[in-house]
This record gives sequence, structure tokens and C-alpha cells, in this order.
Amino acid sequence: PPITAIAQGLDAKIVAAVQTQGSDLVLRPEINYTAPSDLRGLTIATFPPGSIQDTVFRKFLMDNNVSTDDVVIKEMGPGDAMTAITAGAVDGVFLPHPGPAVIEMEGNGRSVVSSGEMWQDHACCCLLVSGELIREHPEMVKQIIRTHIKATEYLKENQNESAGIFANKTGYDLDKVKYSFEKWDGEWISDPHLEINSTLEFAKVHYDIGNIDTVLTEEDLFDTRFYDAVTGE
Repeated sequence: PPITAIAQGLDAKIVAAVQTQGSDLVLRPEINYTAPSDLRGLTIATFPPGSIQDTVFRKFLMDNNVSTDDVVIKEMGPGDAMTAITAGAVDGVFLPHPGPAVIEMEGNGRSVVSSGEMWQDHACCCLLVSGELIREHPEMVKQIIRTHIKATEYLKENQNESAGIFANKTGYDLDKVKYSFEKWDGEWISDPHLEINSTLEFAKVHYDIGNIDTVLTEEDLFDTRFYDAVTGE
């Protein structure tokens, strides 16, 4: 995730958006859930501190007056988290798709809250380029963005074929990838302007929970000149 890295001195900028929302909180089938307060005392696996998922989940708890001290948040990658909930080693996971869809289809959990319900239209993935590339190869940055825009449009218009490509590349079963496409609440985008407000809110949350020492600004995080130039051609 770029916010914490940029705060620590990474010379890079967000030049395009990739995705908003798209993660789910999945609990073991036997666990009752009606409200965020039901998470007290549970063990939830998610990505490491500073990640999109960890930040969204912690904000969700705080927004609903659930102390993060009352929930055991375990740092795990997607594969380990899926294995842990299957084995009953954790009570739930908060992961990006297709993980939640795979867990559901295998009967090892059920999605109870989508990340868009936790934080509407929150930024997730983005296209980040180094300051060196921006300064020394601006035309290459533009071409990367052109390619990204075309890929995003193709994905949205050809979801079945895109699901097949993803399944072949990752080894996931095709039926589970297609189910994920149906279930997730995410949106594929390329316009960085659509992620600015959410990203700045992320930066504020990172500051509030102590992940970074200063609140980053739009100028610290974004360079939209290249996207604007490409889309204005």
C-alpha cells in the first residue's frame, strides 16, 4: 500500500486508480452475526497493518464503537487466512475477492459484511509509479496509463474471458472466480480523481491509528497530470 511507504520516504505517486471496495468479512458458518458488536472476542485474520484491509477493518470497528483491543486481529496473507478459517484456527477473515467467494463455495464460511458497507466507495488498488520514472520517462508513464485504461475497459466488457485468464494465471477454479465476480461489491476503475477523497481519508486514518507520523496531502500522494493528458488526447 502506497500511503505508509510514501510517508516513510518512498519517491512515488499514484497516477491512476484500479479498484474500489471488493473485500468481505467472512465468518465461520456456526458463528452468529447481527451487528459489529458480535465481533468482540473473535479472532479475525486479515492483511498486515498498513494494508487496505487492515485499515478498513480497524476503521469499521472504531466507527461502531468496538475497540480493536476487543478483537484479536491476526496478520496473514490470503492463502494462510483461507487455510486458517478452513481449519477453524480463526473465527473469520477479512479478505479481498476471490478469497471470500472461495471460502463460501467450499462451505467454510459466509460473508456477513462487504467492505463497501464498512466504508462506501473506499479506494483499494491503485497504479503507482516511481518519481524517477515520472521525471526521466514521462512518455512511458503515459503509455502505461493508456495500457491500463484499455485493460480496465476490456475487463469490464469481457468478464467471462477475464475470469478465465485470472483462473489460468492463479490456479483458482474457474467456477469460483466467476462466483467471485458475481458476489463482490468492487468496481474496476482507472480515473485517479475518483480515489482522491477516499485516499486522503485513508491517510487520516493511518495517522489516527499511528501507522504514519504526518497526514499526507493530495500533492504528496497523487500526480494526475498523466491521466488527464492521456484522456484528453
